[in-house]
Amino acid sequence: MGDVKVFRVPFEASESEFVEKRSRFISHLWPVETEEEAQAHIREMKSKYYDARHNCWCYLLGQNVLRYSDDGEPQGTAGQPMLKVFERENVTNVCCVVTRYFGGILLGAGGLTRAYSKGAKDALSAAGAATMGLWAQLEIPCSYAAFERIKLEVAAAGGVVDDVEYAAQICLKVSLMADAVDALQKRLTELSAGTVELRALGEEFRPGPREEVK
Repeated sequence: MGDVKVFRVPFEASESEFVEKRSRFISHLWPVETEEEAQAHIREMKSKYYDARHNCWCYLLGQNVLRYSDDGEPQGTAGQPMLKVFERENVTNVCCVVTRYFGGILLGAGGLTRAYSKGAKDALSAAGAATMGLWAQLEIPCSYAAFERIKLEVAAAGGVVDDVEYAAQICLKVSLMADAVDALQKRLTELSAGTVELRALGEEFRPGPREEVK
């Protein structure tokens, strides 16, 4: 293990819903950076669904901060199972609230645990995830003739084209995982007989593209 643990964050906010034995479960999920942000989302849901029987929640921040609440459900049947979904998927900086409108049929501890786990999992599947990593911003000046080929090479290296400027020649602005830059430069040098040079603009720690969470 290196010093920096690779972790994932939700790609975007999401909501999902299902019915289990007449109980209605409504899930909301958000990417969050601070406890204040997470608590504001939780308060908002409790206010929006004030007439629901339970608003169970959890949030994780970084590798150390985790909080959860069963909000009146039997202990260990709601907040903790939700939390485990995110821990299993190695997703952090996330806040999730699962609201339950009671349908009159008791689910039992096992049924509740499965339902709240499903609520968190469905919301995460809807949101998608993104791996946090060190990304390099680069400029790639090239000819019009080489443009499509270079786009393909950037994509093959796991990079993203952020912007394209069209002038006497084309200039692509791309983002790429920092550890893939050397391999891309080598590949472009081979393809262009040394005429295409990457220019580094900077680096930042940020999420990558959307990944499916099954």
